[in-house]
Amino acid sequence: MFTNPTDEIVTIVDRNNTPLGAVTRRIMRQQRLIHRASYILVFNTAGELFIQKRSMNKDIYPGYWDLAAGGVVLDGESYEESARRELHEELGITGLKLRPLFDQYYEDDRNRVWGRIFACTSNGPFTLQASEIEHGRFIPLGQIEQLHQIEPVTPDGLVLLQRLPR
Repeated sequence: MFTNPTDEIVTIVDRNNTPLGAVTRRIMRQQRLIHRASYILVFNTAGELFIQKRSMNKDIYPGYWDLAAGGVVLDGESYEESARRELHEELGITGLKLRPLFDQYYEDDRNRVWGRIFACTSNGPFTLQASEIEHGRFIPLGQIEQLHQIEPVTPDGLVLLQRLPR
């Protein structure tokens, strides 16, 4: 495991999600290369979504609310392996059943990513990764757009929100 996230080796893909090779996370961000990421939506038994306030030292969307745990898929890692690793690193949880929902391509002026979206159910408790998450809370899906009027929500998260059944 790398101590500096910018040194992680990540899989680079094309617009069809075909692997092209691997580079450091730093190069991926500098050159805005298309990469893979896992997104894990954590719902409680009441159907509310656990959202996390991203720390200000994140390399993309610092200080935004994130609808999903997750992160970049490392070289040699599958989407599911990435999802399980990220759940453990970010929320301190293991052993949950992951339900694959859909794949999504997202692009903006800072980010180009193929994401695989998973869902799981947990009421916590969670052990938040302090270097990545300031705090978190459960919220009904219908309140996320209202939250976004007050505080920023990650744009890739807002796009995947539109694809979720209510």
